[in-house]
Amino acid sequence: MGKRRGGRELLRSLSKRQKKHLREFGEEHPFYDKVSGRPEATQVCELSENSDKSSAESDSETEVEQVSVYHKLLATLKTSPESESEEEEDDSESEEGGESETEMDSEGSQETREADEGEEDKNDVPRQEEVTATDAAEQTLGQEQADGADTSCDPSHGVIEEFTDVKHESEFSLETNFMEEESGDCNADQRDSSSSHAFSEDPFKQHMDKELEEKEVEKMPTLPKTSSQSKWPRLGQLTFSSTLEKHKTLKADKEVDVKQLYLHKPLESTWPKVNKQFLSSVNKPSDPSFTPLQRELFCIMNTYRDLFYPERNALTNGEEIRHAYCLHALNHVLKANAQVLSNNAKRRVQKLGTDSDDYRDQGLTRPKVLMIVPFRECALRIVHIFISLLEVSDKRKIDVSNKKRFKGEFGSDPEEKPPNLKRPEDYEAVFAGNIDDHFRIGVAILQKSMRLYAPFYSSDIIIASPLGMRTVIGAEGEKNRDFDFLSSIEILIIDQADVYLMQNWEHVLHLMKHINLLPLDSHGVDFSRVRMLNLNNWSRYYRQTLLFSALQDPQINSVFNKHCFNYMGQVSSQVAVRNVPLSGSISHVVVQLPHVFRRLEAENVTSVIDTRFQFFVDKVLPEYRDAIMSHTLIYVPSYFDYVRLRNYFKKEDLNFTHICEYTKKAGVCRARQFFLQGEKQFLLFTERFHFYKRYTIKGIRNLIFYELPTYSHFYSEICNMMKATDNGMDATWTCTVLYSKYDAQKLAAVVGIDRTAQMLQSKKNVHLFVTGENE
Repeated sequence: MGKRRGGRELLRSLSKRQKKHLREFGEEHPFYDKVSGRPEATQVCELSENSDKSSAESDSETEVEQVSVYHKLLATLKTSPESESEEEEDDSESEEGGESETEMDSEGSQETREADEGEEDKNDVPRQEEVTATDAAEQTLGQEQADGADTSCDPSHGVIEEFTDVKHESEFSLETNFMEEESGDCNADQRDSSSSHAFSEDPFKQHMDKELEEKEVEKMPTLPKTSSQSKWPRLGQLTFSSTLEKHKTLKADKEVDVKQLYLHKPLESTWPKVNKQFLSSVNKPSDPSFTPLQRELFCIMNTYRDLFYPERNALTNGEEIRHAYCLHALNHVLKANAQVLSNNAKRRVQKLGTDSDDYRDQGLTRPKVLMIVPFRECALRIVHIFISLLEVSDKRKIDVSNKKRFKGEFGSDPEEKPPNLKRPEDYEAVFAGNIDDHFRIGVAILQKSMRLYAPFYSSDIIIASPLGMRTVIGAEGEKNRDFDFLSSIEILIIDQADVYLMQNWEHVLHLMKHINLLPLDSHGVDFSRVRMLNLNNWSRYYRQTLLFSALQDPQINSVFNKHCFNYMGQVSSQVAVRNVPLSGSISHVVVQLPHVFRRLEAENVTSVIDTRFQFFVDKVLPEYRDAIMSHTLIYVPSYFDYVRLRNYFKKEDLNFTHICEYTKKAGVCRARQFFLQGEKQFLLFTERFHFYKRYTIKGIRNLIFYELPTYSHFYSEICNMMKATDNGMDATWTCTVLYSKYDAQKLAAVVGIDRTAQMLQSKKNVHLFVTGENE
């Protein structure tokens, strides 16, 4: 008891650094030994012949006794990761002061450590495994920290604080690098002067050097937009919009020469090689670099107009579009960085009295391009495209920092996917690879190297998901929120915008409200290098927005119309593809099924939700309460409508079950079984569940679309589920669809533009019968 009590009292009296040293070496550091002020008397004694052997034995016995006391101290010592981190910081601070004492004690501590390991092997095997695992983890962490790593962003532990690469900060700093070092061209100034005329025609130069007047900016919000129509061979019907009364429209180029696109030097040679996989023998020899779709898209992108393309398809043209906007983003970053590096070299040799306004080439913060993608797999593919575009040849590989870590966190294991899982082709294309939707990563690019996991304020490109942006932007009132890095975004790319409707569209709106705002802190910027447009808070008028989606939706259209303020001099600033579907997805229904489209009248858009609910409760639901109308599936696109219907069904004590995106797997199995066997008459079914799972629901005899589906092909998929249970009761199958005049886009995608015009003009219910011949 006395020894235990003494050990605990000793432990309480130790500091954190002393505890750490005691845990590692089994004894207190000599630096903390209490030394008496009196000098000790020297005692001389004669040693016997066998003194070496006896002293060794006595030392070993003494060490064994010390180990036992040390073990008891360790048994009472409980540490947390926070305390360990504090101890490590304290140790690092006192490392210089106690370096000599540590070296003096290294031999004795090594012997004690060996004795400790021997004692643990005999008496405490489970503890040894725990300590070994802890030591291995600490060694791994120490190694990663030495490389500038941080394990806090491990997906398995959740993203608490993402890893940022601090090690390569100076190598990728724009302020400390020069054009000569970057391009290897010592005559950069002479080359710039000789090509000044050609550079003035560069769309990048024209766009960024255009200076707006204060009067023009003040009139912009009040001026109405004028639009004009144009038809291009591949994109189809285009709408050009501008705040100017007279604006120029853009004509499609039938053939594009790479040299006339003003691409940055390495991209001219690498782009044809990277894009070769999409080119076919059909392409003309005079245009060996772009597909017809890429040529027309890049023709618009390269003029820095806003673009909305609602016909992105993950199966057909998704990768073509990704390569096109990656080329544009990388071309913009390389030009901007080259301009900064060139001016750095000029400023280094400039004479006194030189006007500093000539070197305004930066924003308030460094990030120039923001790319919003839904999944980690998308970010992985984008980075791979960047690397391919920067590698001039197979022999000249670019230096990519933290590449191994990036592949580990953004890659996927093919074995994780179930081998017998059968899903539609579009599902396989959208949900390929790592589908984690919470991520963000900064990328810094120089011509010969790339830095992944760069801090946002040292990044050129930020690749993130809407959720990843929302968590860092935060909400009003939160302490740890930051959105200053979005102040000088010059290109915003939102890819697969339709997927965000299935995730959380509020995150996208939250991002749009915090982009291109004046920063709250200077973040070390040199204001003599900042463009006047940024100082005047006009960044949003120069930001190009590229929006790609698989469908046209009012929410997506609203972002493009209300949050895009690009002003392109004397030309139209916005381009939107507005093709109308000639035949809807109803033509892909393969079962003989009567379709009844029931129109509801609403005064305005905001009242549609309540009007639809009352219409369903008063006129539709009573027709299906009879037991004859069993096996009724109610398809609900909105989760809020789903909750409202579920609560109403519970209140009315109806015989129903429900499946949503939050239902656990066991609950889904029970609901499907009850519905198939007829134990439950109704099944409430959300669109988001169908989007993420694509289960085949068997036993459907009556189908109600509470609202038209967001994806038009979901209509035919749900209708075709009826053939999964073929029991000779085809004549009893029914399909009812609720719609209003505000659902014109969704309705046209289902029934086609001609039928939509007729249905909107007529206020009567429309009955359609599909024979199944249009499979």
